[in-house]
Amino acid sequence: MSTDDANNLNVAILGSTGSIGTAAVEVISKLYPKYSAWGLSAHSRLDQLVEQANFCGSKRVVAACRDNLAKLQTGTFPVGCELTSGPDALVELAQADEVSIVVAAIVGSAGLASTLAAARAGKRLALANKEALVIAGSLVTAAVKSSGGEIIPVDSEHSAIFQAIHAGRASQVKRVILTASGGPFRTWTRQQMLAATIESALAHPTWQMGRKITIDSATMMNKALEIIEARWLFDLPSDKIHVIVHPQSIVHSMVEFDDGSVVAQLSPPDMRLPIQYSLTYPERLSGPCRTMDWTKSWTLDFEPVDTERFPAIELGWEVARRGGTSGAVLNAANEAAVELFLQGKIRFVDIVDGCRRILNEHNYDPNPTMDELQKLDRWSREEIIRWATVR
Repeated sequence: MSTDDANNLNVAILGSTGSIGTAAVEVISKLYPKYSAWGLSAHSRLDQLVEQANFCGSKRVVAACRDNLAKLQTGTFPVGCELTSGPDALVELAQADEVSIVVAAIVGSAGLASTLAAARAGKRLALANKEALVIAGSLVTAAVKSSGGEIIPVDSEHSAIFQAIHAGRASQVKRVILTASGGPFRTWTRQQMLAATIESALAHPTWQMGRKITIDSATMMNKALEIIEARWLFDLPSDKIHVIVHPQSIVHSMVEFDDGSVVAQLSPPDMRLPIQYSLTYPERLSGPCRTMDWTKSWTLDFEPVDTERFPAIELGWEVARRGGTSGAVLNAANEAAVELFLQGKIRFVDIVDGCRRILNEHNYDPNPTMDELQKLDRWSREEIIRWATVR
């Protein structure tokens, strides 16, 4: 696939070999030639990157890690495809004049610089990297406002809110309600979670995701980060952002208005739908997404979230309320703690407990610079490792 038609839209997929990026490639292939995967990037799955570039006819490919560049040979890519490498190349791809839409799908803080670059360049930012707003929400949203760009969320929950919130005016929103599957430990007691294994934490009942995101679902830290993300996406105070457990993952989130009306977005759990909507908004086009089978009976359950068993939720509300440096500290501490758990160095329950400790100990600044956020990111990772060693 390739296209040079001026009426078509070029897309850059940052993190194209991850679960979101792979789904985005599939979606764009179904929307071709209106949409084309002009640029792709990957960190380590370079064989898959080569396959994607040839399938999509991409014009630029970035190997985010320079150390992996030697594994790639230019001749394996489509004719006319430019091969670059390193963090600066990611930023250049995000800012490229040829690109109209940037799918920000790099997991964690590694995706912040390129996400911010797309925001500053006035692109449509199809945002799957929630950490960008968690870490630097004030900087990213200010960049979008200044450049005239826009953010269309890819997270299924925030996409649902984005769709439902248009049923009224922003001033009429009483609350937004993020739904959570509850993860693999939805019915576990705190005592049971003390003995949780890596295998049990990775056994998500609904979604197929990467290891880090799956662990975040088990701790419900993913929902804490989504609370913070919603605060920046929809300019809402923390007390207007609620969480409810919905095991079926059919209702992806809801918006309640002042008159008592609750508007929800429903669909089978399939990330291709919010990805496609972020590309085509405000249009709705036929695509590869699964649809509801209304010949079957459906039961939708909703349960209040238990913050004693899942204390990460309280951290999300706290960070959404405080802002400043707290998001960068929480995100970095969590990324490092999840990795320690996956290495078998801490218990499952230690992930959130460690994050709370690091958050409490950091030097809070309500108006940090990007340099300060990056320093705190490094400090938080070092502190959580030190804490895990001496505790």
